[in-house]
Amino acid sequence: MSAKSEAGFETLAIHAGHTPDPMTGSVMPPIYQTSTYVQDGVAEPRGGHEYARVTNPTRTALEENIAALEGGAVGAAFGSGLAAIEAILKSVLEEGDHVVCGSNVYGGTERMFRTVWSRFGLSFTYVDTSDLDAVRAAMQPETRLVHIETPTNPMMQISDIGACAEIAHGGGALLTVDNTFPTPFLQRPLELGADIVVHSTTKYLNGHSDVIGGAIVTGDRKLGERIRDQQRISGPVPGPLDCWLVLRGIKTLHVRMTRHCENAERVAEFLVGHSAARNVLYPGLPTHPQHELARRQMRGFGGMISFDTGSFERARTIATSTRFFQLAESLGGVESLISVPAEMTHASVPPEVREKIGLTDGLVRLSVGIESADDLIADLRGALDQA
Repeated sequence: MSAKSEAGFETLAIHAGHTPDPMTGSVMPPIYQTSTYVQDGVAEPRGGHEYARVTNPTRTALEENIAALEGGAVGAAFGSGLAAIEAILKSVLEEGDHVVCGSNVYGGTERMFRTVWSRFGLSFTYVDTSDLDAVRAAMQPETRLVHIETPTNPMMQISDIGACAEIAHGGGALLTVDNTFPTPFLQRPLELGADIVVHSTTKYLNGHSDVIGGAIVTGDRKLGERIRDQQRISGPVPGPLDCWLVLRGIKTLHVRMTRHCENAERVAEFLVGHSAARNVLYPGLPTHPQHELARRQMRGFGGMISFDTGSFERARTIATSTRFFQLAESLGGVESLISVPAEMTHASVPPEVREKIGLTDGLVRLSVGIESADDLIADLRGALDQA
């Protein structure tokens, strides 16, 4: 099914990118577990496939599926979300270029920019991208990329995608949006003006905590080919089984995201009423500073919540006292997870940077799953009461 199909999101999630296998009639696309392909003659690849780093039919199905969901022209799958972000830098930037990046992005993204790419002639300015004046002030003549997450991880800040796109384009830069938290079911950055969307497919797109992967989608075919060139040259591609697992997960994305949102809203409302939870951060709460913006550019508020406990000791007590919220990194699976970002996902972020963005030692992050909301609330109540 073409990425340009007018079918609804739910239909695209199930059908886009593949049709029943012509040889067997298999409803699910086959897992093409091969490294190479027989050619009909010298330099005459059969079906256009030469070598699996370059193309793989299972990977192609996934790439076309995600492109359709984001409303893009070109999709490219990678071995991880960080590999996808790195491919963007390799595709669009040169030595001496400048990047404006959100100050509260995934810790691995910040670490890669700071410890790797800053050594190769790129410069980075980190700002609160929910503050449009700060984004404007950070732009330089050498700025070629603005990279944002919205909502951010783990402070749940919302950035105005359309306004950030205008600022980036006005300065001759591209806008990249990490859409991992909301997924294309809740938010479509390309429709709001973004140039590139990036995902950790490990999270909600897969949804079952059993694969690592990443993806890029763009509406610009020329830009998409540059990204695919990097994919072919560097080879940071996912294996066919990993692609198949993400495709399987995407088929229920709309069902799962609806339940994630419903459960998270109930959990957030419970946390607001408990004395051990301070400064509950969830875009669906009317008290969230960008609640109205979230309502305008998202169709739901997602399954991620953060709240402060006042100290690392209390955060540790809560995180190690739950039964259904399992203590683990990552997010977006059907099961609920709990973590302490300052000591886990964002431990590599310098303490002074964490302090600046409000990421305290006592912050707890929840990935609310699709279990019974009553059970999840009872689980948290018991842990919070102990703290």
